[in-house]
Amino acid sequence: LSPPVFLLQYTDKEEVVLWMNTVGPYHNRQETYKYFSLPFCAGSQKTISHYHETLGEALQGVELEFSGLQIKFKEEVMQSTYCEIELDKAKRDAFVYAIKNHYWYQMYIDDLPIWGIVGEADENGEEHYLWTYKKLEIGFNGNRIVDVNLTSEGKVRLVPNTRIPMSYSVKWKKSDVKFEDRFDKYLDPSFFQHRIHWFSIFNSFMMVIFLVGLVSMILMRTLRKDYARYSKEEEMDDMDRDLGDEYGWKQVHGDVFRPSSHPLIFSSLIGSGCQIFSVSLIVIIVAMVEDLYTERGSMLSTAIFVYAATSPVNGYFGGSLYAKQGGRRWIKQMFIGAFMIPAMVCGTAFFINFIAIYYHASRAIPFGTMVAVCCICFFVILPLNLVGTILGRNLSGQPNFPCRVNAVPRPIPEKKWFMEPAVIVCLGGILPFGSIFIEMYFIFTSFWAYKIYYVYGFMMLVLVILCIVTVCVTIVCTYFLLNAEDYRWQWTSFLSAASTAVYVYMYSFYYYFFKTKMYGLFQTSFYFGYMAVFSTALGIMCGAVGYMGTSAFVRKIYTNVKID
Repeated sequence: LSPPVFLLQYTDKEEVVLWMNTVGPYHNRQETYKYFSLPFCAGSQKTISHYHETLGEALQGVELEFSGLQIKFKEEVMQSTYCEIELDKAKRDAFVYAIKNHYWYQMYIDDLPIWGIVGEADENGEEHYLWTYKKLEIGFNGNRIVDVNLTSEGKVRLVPNTRIPMSYSVKWKKSDVKFEDRFDKYLDPSFFQHRIHWFSIFNSFMMVIFLVGLVSMILMRTLRKDYARYSKEEEMDDMDRDLGDEYGWKQVHGDVFRPSSHPLIFSSLIGSGCQIFSVSLIVIIVAMVEDLYTERGSMLSTAIFVYAATSPVNGYFGGSLYAKQGGRRWIKQMFIGAFMIPAMVCGTAFFINFIAIYYHASRAIPFGTMVAVCCICFFVILPLNLVGTILGRNLSGQPNFPCRVNAVPRPIPEKKWFMEPAVIVCLGGILPFGSIFIEMYFIFTSFWAYKIYYVYGFMMLVLVILCIVTVCVTIVCTYFLLNAEDYRWQWTSFLSAASTAVYVYMYSFYYYFFKTKMYGLFQTSFYFGYMAVFSTALGIMCGAVGYMGTSAFVRKIYTNVKID
């Protein structure tokens, strides 16, 4: 029998399946176990095969098991016992542990999630009680289910060597909720559309206007002055010019387009960053159009699919940059570019998977799913990356720089400590982080706590603001660097934008200790492991965006200069 899980339209008295998903501590959202890992008993009905999950669900640890309860569409069930738990000492200890750690469980009826608490302790924490009666109230509109509510009743004290009957009842009521809007009750507009959220967007927007103004002022005034000075120097005779002091960014025109150090790693990072940016853009647009939060695991499945499909972007930008910098080992560059992000994500997942297996958690990724992800890497991402690399090398791989590169590198003069690349890199990430950190709070809360993130319009705005701020900041940093006659701008522009990631990771420590009540090895390693992956990916994306903007700027200013 195939499970009728996606039959969204029911006929009267048709079977409605109650799926048991997972159980786990309230404060550790990702630490989940199979529902029947606690010694609950199942109903008598057994005629249903296991539900087949999607890739996203398998990665997110969704473990749907049939509850065995008989529920038929529009058929009321009075309170009736569906099974009994024979409570020996081991089972009692398991329940007491679950109650002490505030365990609660999740179930699904027709894809609508329902949550219930396992039990509770009295004030002194000495006696423990189990909720034994599930009172289900299901709302229907026409022949569709639009609303489900669960009330837990029947508090029974846990005493060893007793039998505890588990019971349920089902009540059907007509509802005016439209089928399309049935998920609205799970959203939290008062949290996501809070005044602070609007205010932070407005605040970031003002910062953007200020920064764009600053950059255009630097370009207009300073560059005009520089150009005027340089063209005046053209008119002087040779004697005057030798006596006149030469300084500023024009002096490094013979070195500014010199290939960066470690061009292989550099071009792979830029390619990966461009790909992450395109993935973010596409996934946010898809999420704005389709309500991805209504289906389990659909956000993750979409992201994996889009990441695989946008591999040519990575190959194109990485390959063309590597060719421009005169790189010869392009196949190695393509492999590094293609597998950099997947290796980072899979490495972290693999490490956390060991802990999940040790804990017997439902988050342990099945072997089949791992194989599927590896197949996507080798048979989808790699070939598409190859296509992108070949296109990039042939279409835009020629080094068409506005200035010739000198044969001998020019020595870099001494400069003040705050002009050193290391200092510029550390300071470069502060403003981009400032423009996104309120949004980070909302994104973290929807991932690590029980909120469904649905305001993707906000996310889109923040992504645009982040990109503009990053480009502006890196252009200003690069201008100062070149004026100090230091031509190592490629890595500096990438790293000063990527340092945003360090600030985001530092913020995640603050969030963990002050905004959540997580505990235990599994949840902690899960949190810091995936936060590191998220921060690194964000950093690579910002770095690539910053470098692309700066590269256009550097080209522009050196194109307009008359060079002997």
